[in-house]
Amino acid sequence: MTTTPDERTDLLETLAKHRDFLRFTTRDLTDEQAGKQTTVSALCLGGLIKHVTSVERGWANFIVEGPSAMGDFDSMTEADFARRADEFRMLPGDTLAGVLDAYAEVARRTDELVRTLPDLSAAHPLPKAPWFEPGAQWSARRVLLHIIAETSQHAGHADIIRESLDGAKTMG
Repeated sequence: MTTTPDERTDLLETLAKHRDFLRFTTRDLTDEQAGKQTTVSALCLGGLIKHVTSVERGWANFIVEGPSAMGDFDSMTEADFARRADEFRMLPGDTLAGVLDAYAEVARRTDELVRTLPDLSAAHPLPKAPWFEPGAQWSARRVLLHIIAETSQHAGHADIIRESLDGAKTMG
């Protein structure tokens, strides 16, 4: 008799696969290489992982706390936007090992949340922001799908950056 994985297992396995793709792009790199911009964009490998870590942390907090966890986008200051921009780059004092450790810690927390959440259908209204449909609500399930999509998209960006850096590829 075969066992069919449940929805939580499917979500966690899919998220783990895309996290692994993203982390794999940093294999054998120095801190300097992790911060190098190799394309016309400002993106670097360490910065992408910092960003995905922040996004996953924020959305996991949303699942637990609701829209207040996301902050008030209408009242963001220039300093708030500058801090968000810093998510995309390696700053003085950042190390690749530290960035990867922070990502692993957020991943552990998210995974535990997925395993223990009473109901993946539980929903919260999205915070007011120009990029969200007014009055929309997202379930925990929808948030997890968004985290998977975000991770996957940035793993693809990371693969391009890594190939531009030294020719190494995640796949192929």
